[in-house]
Order: sequence, then C-alpha cells, then structure tokens
Amino acid sequence: MSKERVALPTRGFFENKTKKGISSWIFTTDHKRIALLYLYSIAFFFLSAAILGILMKIELIAPGKTIMNASTYNKTFTLHGVIMIFLFIIPGIPAVFGNFILPLIIGAEDVAFPRINLLSWYFYVGGAILALSTLFFGEGTADTGWTFYAPYSVRTGTNVTQAVLAAFILGFSSILTGLNFLTTIHRMRAKGMDWFKMPLFVWATYATAWIQILATPVIGITLLMIVAERTLGIGLFDPSLGGDPILYQHLFWIYSHPAVYIMILPAMGVISEIIPVFTRRRIFGYKAIAYSSLAIAFVGYLVWGHHMFTAGMSGPSRVIFSILTFLVSIPSAVKIFNWLATMYKGSIDMQPPMLYAMGFIFLFMIGGLTGLLLGALATDTHLTDTAFVVGHFHYVMFGGTGFGFFAAMHYWFPKIYGRMYNIKRAKSAFWVIFVGFNILYFPMLIMGIMGLPRRYYDYLPQFQPLEILSTVGSWILFTGLIIMLVNIIKGMKSGLPAGDNPWKGTTLEWQTSSPPILENFKIMPEVTEGPYEYDNIK
Repeated sequence: MSKERVALPTRGFFENKTKKGISSWIFTTDHKRIALLYLYSIAFFFLSAAILGILMKIELIAPGKTIMNASTYNKTFTLHGVIMIFLFIIPGIPAVFGNFILPLIIGAEDVAFPRINLLSWYFYVGGAILALSTLFFGEGTADTGWTFYAPYSVRTGTNVTQAVLAAFILGFSSILTGLNFLTTIHRMRAKGMDWFKMPLFVWATYATAWIQILATPVIGITLLMIVAERTLGIGLFDPSLGGDPILYQHLFWIYSHPAVYIMILPAMGVISEIIPVFTRRRIFGYKAIAYSSLAIAFVGYLVWGHHMFTAGMSGPSRVIFSILTFLVSIPSAVKIFNWLATMYKGSIDMQPPMLYAMGFIFLFMIGGLTGLLLGALATDTHLTDTAFVVGHFHYVMFGGTGFGFFAAMHYWFPKIYGRMYNIKRAKSAFWVIFVGFNILYFPMLIMGIMGLPRRYYDYLPQFQPLEILSTVGSWILFTGLIIMLVNIIKGMKSGLPAGDNPWKGTTLEWQTSSPPILENFKIMPEVTEGPYEYDNIK
C-alpha cells in the first residue's frame, strides 16, 4: 500500500515559487536543483583541469623546454591536482548524484537539511573561487603539488596560504554534505525500507558520509597549521624552526588516504546499481557488498602509513602498514567478484552505462593490482616517487571514480532530464575515452619501472618514445571527452523523451516521473521487498 502525500510546511524565502531566473536557482533548497548546480560547476572545473593536463603532456613531449618553463610547470601540475582532487574527484559523485538520486532512491521528498545542502554548495563555490584567485595575485598559484608537502609549502613565496584556505573551505562543504546524507539515510527512508532493503548506492553513500565527517577535520586542522606557520612563524613542520616535516605527512595522509575512499566508494555504489539493471539479475552477495563498503571505510583509516615507507618509519611500523594495505584490498575484491558473479549467465545489455561500468572494473583492477606493488615494502622502495605512482593513482582515481561518474551520468541522465542522449554516439565516446586513457597512463607504469621520477619538468632522452605515446593518448582521451560532452548537451536540449523508466530499473527513483516533481513522489512509496528483484522480468 502507498499513502497520499500530505502538504509540507513552507520553507519560507528559499522556496518562493514566484521567483524565476537565476535567483530561483541560487536560493533553491530543492535537492535536485542543488545537484545540478554542483554538476555544472564540477563539469566546468573538470574541463579546466583536463586542459591543464593536456598542457603538461605537451610540455613533456620532448626533453627540455617545450611550451613552459620549470616554474610554470610546477604551478600547472599543482593547480591541475588541486582542481581534480578537491573540485572534481572528492565532491563529484556524492555532491551530484548523491544529492539528486539519494532522496529518490530511498523514497524521501528531499534531504534532511535542505538549507545546509545549499550552504554546502556555497562553500564549494567559495573555495573554488579562492583557489582560482591564486592565479592572479603575488607570485601566482602554489607550486607545491596538491599535497602541499612541508617544509617547502611553508617557505615558498607562491600563494600557498590562499590555496590551503581554499581546500579548508572545500572541506566544510564535504562535512556538511556528509552530515546531511547520514541524517537523511537514518531518518527519511520510505516506509518498509529497512537497512537490508536499501539499494547498494545508499550503502556506499552512507559509508562515504562517515569518512567525510570523521576524517575531513584532520586535514582542516593540518591546513590551518600551514597557514599559522607561514604567517606567524610557528615551528610546526619546518626543521629550521624546530618543526617536523614527517608530522605533516602523518597528518595529511591520516585524512587523505580515507579521502581515497571518499573518492572511490560512491563510484562502487554506482556500479552496484548499474550491473543488476543491465544483466537483469538480482545482485549477487548483496550483504557482502554492503558490509564491504563499511569495511573499506573502517580499514581505510588505518593504512595511511603506506604513503611514507621511505620517509622515515620504524621497521615494525612499515610491516604493519604493509599488512593493513593488503587487507584493505579484500573488501574491494569482494565487490569485484560479486559483480562478476552477478553478470555470470545474465542477459547482458551493453548500453553506455554498462560499458562505463565494465571499463571501471577493468581499470580499477589495474589500479588495485599496481597498488599492491606499492604496498609491498621491497617494490615500493624502487617505485615510490616515480611515474609508476602517477599511473597507479590515475588508474584508481580517473579510471575508477572518473569512469564511475561517467557511468552515473549516462545511467541517471534520463531521470534527471527526462530525455535521452544519442546511444550510438555515447558508445563511440566511451571507446575513444577508454583507448585514450590506456595509451595515456599505461606508459607511465612502464616509465616508472624504468626509473622516471614523477613531478619532474625534464627527463632523459631514453624516456621520450613513451612520453610521446603518452602525450598522444592525452589527445585521444580529450577528444573522447569532448564527444561525450557534446552528446550529453545535445541530449539535454533536444534528446528524445526517455519515459519514466527507460532502463526498466526496480529501485524507487524509477517509480516517479522524469524529471521528478518538486517533492519527488505524488504518492509516498512503501517498500515490501529488496531493491533488485529481476527474477520475474524477462
């Protein structure tokens, strides 16, 4: 049975339905509009950072100076990293698809705190503007890398203070989003939806929200310590002032390794939604996947030291962190094996979302396996601070979270806009992106094994053939991204009507109109069975 919606109390100025134009967007408390504000902001910053990445690869196409000097290169890869990590990878899936889909998929009319939800977007935009403003003042943007490693970050004359304050503000956005999602999941699930009737995207978002709330304050305090040292001369990290640079690395990675799971867990949740739909199978090992999300979130707090094997740690500490690093791979492997088991003997339909899901699995497996080489003490000694780390990182973050974001965009696009993109063009874009991605990043793994240091402006001539191949891969990848973007924009403007449930999904977001009405459901849903009941669907 379902129940009729009762009128909700007014939300005051924020929900003034007479407002139109830009004010109806920037003062909205509708979770769907806030999700779209995030989407358009994140898409802009992603393309900006991608262009910076292209410029870096053009510089590296040959030894010596090509299009920029060493100082400009350092600033370029720092800004590329800051934008990609803090403005795309970390907020991407939770801020866009968590905001839009989470209330729908649990049968709620909105998130628990709509105004705080809007405030989180304000913090995001404010942090982004402050980060970009570093381009125009003083010595220009920071040149430390996105990690802001001390003691250089407290000595350089570039705009590190503004950059770390921008990251601090973005952390507030992340905390508010996590707080909102936790409360929403606990308090606003549809009648009958107990914990083990929640879709797996909700489990992934739930685990991510706990990381956002518990880990982000650590990096916030650490960044304020950098500001204090730069402005007040307090000796926290600079050895010449009595500080300890290793302390900075501990504090930074205590947050930043859990942040890796803020980045990847939501993407895993997306894949767990897509695979049952396009195989017409109930998800295999539902509880195992749900618990593995929580296990990744928990163990992820304990493995930060594997970033510091060569920085100066005791032998027992390195052994313990290495063991924990291998342990955290187990719940990730549980997900992959369950996804493969779900696909086994399924009626697989290779629509664009499924293509990106398959691409995610392939690329994330490469990223995960190369991560084990970095988690082993002997091989890490050789590979640390080489291009191998850059290749591994991009296989996990871009091949994982990036492809997860693209999968979510193609899967939920008809629900968000009520229209359909060009399927054939979307498939073509996937293959161009997939091929370009591997041509770009796989040579980095080889060059790292050969000994090429990361972050270097110049290199020995023996690396040039692979650098040329990698640069060409960046051009192919960017071409695929443009094809995908054009296809998405055309679908938004003039795509054919998609209907309410074009993929024949069984979760609650497909049981309302496309795009959804203001408070999502005309009749509040009730849940009587699990989310992936395909047994009777042919």
